Amino acid sequence: MRYADLLREGRKRLQEHGDQAAGLLLNEICRGHDINLYMVMEEPMQEDLQTEYLEGVHRMERGEPLDYVLGYTPFYGYDFLVSPDVLIPRPETEELVALVLRLYDEYFPKQKVTVFDVGTGSGAIGISLALEEPDFTVYASDISEQAVRQAEKNRDRLQAGVSFLTGSLLEPYIQAGLHCDILVCNPPYIPSQEQIERSVRDFEPHVALFGGPDGLKFYRALFATARQVLKPEALMAFEMGWNQGQALTDLAHEYFPEAVAHIEQDINGKDRMFWLHIGAGNPAAGEGQVRDENE
Repeated sequence: MRYADLLREGRKRLQEHGDQAAGLLLNEICRGHDINLYMVMEEPMQEDLQTEYLEGVHRMERGEPLDYVLGYTPFYGYDFLVSPDVLIPRPETEELVALVLRLYDEYFPKQKVTVFDVGTGSGAIGISLALEEPDFTVYASDISEQAVRQAEKNRDRLQAGVSFLTGSLLEPYIQAGLHCDILVCNPPYIPSQEQIERSVRDFEPHVALFGGPDGLKFYRALFATARQVLKPEALMAFEMGWNQGQALTDLAHEYFPEAVAHIEQDINGKDRMFWLHIGAGNPAAGEGQVRDENE
């Protein structure tokens, strides 16, 4: 069978997954074998590649995400290994990485700082930050030992200077006596009763998705212990649900009344990121102000 024939069959079988699903799978398989798909469309496809492609199509028919079928996903210009042990990094989380880099330039320009990536999963946030900014000393943690092993594989492949810890939220940092200038976290924030798409519900780890009845369980736990790891002047940056900004602002000011809370929108214009500046140099300390950077 020609590449074009296999692609036609894949499109027929994966039509409910969208027009591009079959083509993306075949193109990525070819890329992994140094084959330019669009140069060989009319040529016979090797039998081992046919088998690899059709097995991938079958897995996607069952609802498995493309990223798990391939075993990797692109994030911030790097390919990260992923498996059902870790959440698949989303494009919105790339914007969280960009936000942290921007805040570093604003608040700690050209300084050497320590960054904690809490709930690292695949390691995408912490590793990307370490690769993008050489003045970062990055520690990353996860409660899942399997996730930490996956993140360590990504660190080693990408040659990033990240140290990993295993434990719940800030506990491993507290136990190690570590402190940070920047704390970044993409916690589970989906309310436990919220309906989500089948491929996410059935294949991605629920421990990385659901944040209690209101989705704020892990933010509460982090805010309650954050002062034990934050330096006198520090930043905290989080991903959040599109409708959680005001609730997070109110919650943050219970624990950090002196801080200024900021809500940032993603590329689609939805409230998606939340950050706090705590301590020295805060021009609005004590005002409880919320500022949307996109206004």
